[in-house]
Amino acid sequence: MLQRLLFGLIAVASLSLVGCAHSPQQLSPQPKLTAQLAPVGHGQPVVVKVVDGRASQSLGTRGGMYPETSTISVSGNDIVPKLQAQAEAAVRLLGFTPTPNAYNAPQLTVTLAELKYQSPKDNLYVTEATIGATFRADVSNANRRYSGRYGASLDQRFGMAPNQETNTKLVGDVLSDALTRLFKDPTIGQVLGE
Repeated sequence: MLQRLLFGLIAVASLSLVGCAHSPQQLSPQPKLTAQLAPVGHGQPVVVKVVDGRASQSLGTRGGMYPETSTISVSGNDIVPKLQAQAEAAVRLLGFTPTPNAYNAPQLTVTLAELKYQSPKDNLYVTEATIGATFRADVSNANRRYSGRYGASLDQRFGMAPNQETNTKLVGDVLSDALTRLFKDPTIGQVLGE
């Protein structure tokens, strides 16, 4: 009897500890432009290219008791087509015509330079996270070149560890904010329109 009771206590304790571990999350955020853009072009063709320039598809970990098992990642194969669609939509809103390849057309390359998710490492429970995104824009038109970096970050507190849906929305919001900042830079439209 005592042996069964002891075994039961060990089983319950093991399950309790497993509850402190978080599983990995593969996110599929939906970045969207969040502001109106003033048209500056007149339908000129522009080659638009989006590149994943991150060193890793992992954003970081959600922390917890076993942070190495709680990685958060966003696949380049998932995010690049979504960013490409948003970049082309933004170029249209700026008054240009996105084209895959036009001879001597201005070119805009948008690089996802960084996407990160950081939780405090010293806590057993995830109560906060800092999420950040950085894009680089490289514009070339004839002899004129322009480059800029655009970032956004969010410090978020939680009552309990965030689930995949919550993290997907938060990462999507930060990507949207950084991408919108990029296209709100008036110099990009000016260089493309020259």
